[in-house]
Amino acid sequence: MHQYETMYILKSDLEAEQTSTLVSKYQNLVTEHGGEISKLEEMGKRRLAYEINHSRDGYYVLMEYSADTDFTRELERQMRIDDSVIRFLTVRVGE
Repeated sequence: MHQYETMYILKSDLEAEQTSTLVSKYQNLVTEHGGEISKLEEMGKRRLAYEINHSRDGYYVLMEYSADTDFTRELERQMRIDDSVIRFLTVRVGE
């Protein structure tokens, strides 16, 4: 298992309930595939550096976890499919 850090940005016009549902969805996805979340930080609504899909704001979430390499592909596939996710970036931390 390797350490990963995924930052994703959700649409800012989502209701609080929808946002928390999406955050827990990706959190559960990690644990269901045998991963372990070490840190989950909801940074909240922030201004984007540039406009993305006619949106100037986004809801930032940082998730640090350990999982298999194959799982990161599945997580990114799920985020790519979801229209509520504006952008995401996964980085391997450590060695």
